Amino acid sequence: MAHAPGMHSLEFKLPDLGEGLTEAEIVRWLVEVGDLVAIDQPVVEVETAKAMVEVPCPYGGVVTARFGEEGTELPVGAPLITVAVGEKPAADTVGTGTEGSGNVLVGYGTSEAPARRRRVRQERPLSGASATGGQSGAGAANGRAAATAAPVHAQAAGAAAAVNGQAGGLATEDGPVPVISPLVRRLARQNGLDLRELTGSGPDGLILRADVEYALRAAGQGATAAPAAEPHPRVPQAPSPAPAPASPAPAEIRTPLKGIRGAVADKLARSRREIPDATCWVDADATELMRARSAMNAAGGPKISLLALLARICTAALARFPELNSTVDAEAREVVRFGHVHLGFAAQTDRGLVVPVVRDAHARDAESLTAEFARLTEAGRTGKLTPGELTGGTFTLNNYGVFGVDGSTPIINHPEAAMLGVGRIVPKPWVHEGELAVRQVVQLSLTFDHRVCDGGVAGGFLRYVADCVEQPAVLLRTL
Repeated sequence: MAHAPGMHSLEFKLPDLGEGLTEAEIVRWLVEVGDLVAIDQPVVEVETAKAMVEVPCPYGGVVTARFGEEGTELPVGAPLITVAVGEKPAADTVGTGTEGSGNVLVGYGTSEAPARRRRVRQERPLSGASATGGQSGAGAANGRAAATAAPVHAQAAGAAAAVNGQAGGLATEDGPVPVISPLVRRLARQNGLDLRELTGSGPDGLILRADVEYALRAAGQGATAAPAAEPHPRVPQAPSPAPAPASPAPAEIRTPLKGIRGAVADKLARSRREIPDATCWVDADATELMRARSAMNAAGGPKISLLALLARICTAALARFPELNSTVDAEAREVVRFGHVHLGFAAQTDRGLVVPVVRDAHARDAESLTAEFARLTEAGRTGKLTPGELTGGTFTLNNYGVFGVDGSTPIINHPEAAMLGVGRIVPKPWVHEGELAVRQVVQLSLTFDHRVCDGGVAGGFLRYVADCVEQPAVLLRTL
């Protein structure tokens, strides 16, 4: 691809993702060919086996190429984009220098963005001269964006013109087709769709991907662009026919096990394959725990979550039974016991099950635990958890009661040695102080690695947890 004089291209490759990750799937491109990007501006959103993250580009300039469509998996080191940059950027150029920031590690952020950092595009007039090869019809909107941005260096502008000359719409006898995205053109070409027959819904008639997908759906349903003919006034109209029966469901649907879902599948299979686990459970009267929580929240200050209280009970129990806060080094044939508690907790998200980790949970009070649970849960829902926040756990708390179930036999989060499961808390008949009463009852289950301890330790841990649930004052002995 030709560049303006004084310009050269830099290739940005998929960086080292850390945590032993070797590949990532392209979820969404944040820039298109012809866009002007600033240093450290996110250019693509990718999903790894750990989390979904935005990848910042360490170079500033004009995007001249993208590698890989959405849904494509790329290995670390594969090209992501190329950027045309100037030899000597002007002082007022927005991130168009030849020097990159060097901050390209996924999940660990980049340097703080300059105050003027923002995504801008070169103006693309609809009826461009032949020197630009038929540019996009989004010129008016992009022209307004360019007018508000900082002045663009002359060399970058030349590069943008050269790029747009090749990335613009398809030239025809009637004029250029208002299309910018190569993906849109490719989608239309692969499905035999003539873009000249479409009316774009974007600025100044720009044809978007949604326009092409809508046209393809309409064609598949037998729809036409012309309105249906009016019924003849002298011919009585028959009632509308009954809708055609739905097409038969496919014989099977295959969903690839990749990304977060694939990582979860691998870890669960490895846990079942390598860990000789056992499960014990007990019912507990959680009435007093619920009352204690209500009293805490009524006293003012930040609200305390039930999960935080259960976590506080877990850390106290692990202090008494540290064998369960460990892992097995199979090669050395050793049990490695940890002096800290990095508490994982299972969280269901739209992208699958994730287990964020609260660092040093043993050193946190209920208020701090509540805040950290809330922060990590929100990050999980938005796909912003970093690899470091999803690894390194030593014990996991699984509150599956939120799904409305009473009990379960959890699978240990390999390579940990145990997991505590908590079912829903529901009113049930219970013998309390020698009389039958309705109490708030919960089932607690502990799955543990039988290599790290025997049933006596596991039972002692679970019984202590149940005692704290039934009589929260028991915790005062460890405070």
